Amino acid sequence: MSDLGVTAWPPEPITTARLVLREPEARDRAAFIELFASPEVNTYLGGPRPRDELERDLPEVPERWPGSFVVDLDGAMIGQILLRRATGHRRPAAAGKADLGYLFLPRAWGFGYAAEACAAALDWLDGVLPGEPVVLTTQTANVASMRLAAKLGFTEVERFHAWDAEQWLGLRSPAMPSA
Repeated sequence: MSDLGVTAWPPEPITTARLVLREPEARDRAAFIELFASPEVNTYLGGPRPRDELERDLPEVPERWPGSFVVDLDGAMIGQILLRRATGHRRPAAAGKADLGYLFLPRAWGFGYAAEACAAALDWLDGVLPGEPVVLTTQTANVASMRLAAKLGFTEVERFHAWDAEQWLGLRSPAMPSA
């Protein structure tokens, strides 16, 4: 896992109209376990991880590295935004670019939180790494993720077959609006 080359981490929490993007804390551990063990969340990501394995293996303060934001609603974690360098990517068009990923608990779906949080994370990235292109990969079957990618300004670079499904690779130039 390569970082984005951001020297000052963590940033101050990023506040939107309804959300706070912040560094993971110990109090988020149960929500991370719920997120990674959820069959609904992991439908397009290879399936859920066993809860007992997560309970055993997940550190007290999960996923603490540059580019990992907890999405907090009213003091509780509802999701995670990941911004990382796309190294070892299956597609040459993505290699070396910033890669956006996101996971949200099912109870947070359908309220626009993912769009709000991703737009804020992309705006933050534009501020710390001006001119940085960003890629996003999702399964074409994941209709909600495809809609979010379009809303965030990602345009299709290519489709390819991997992990037994058709994948979509999109690119967002920094000049595009993020929401």
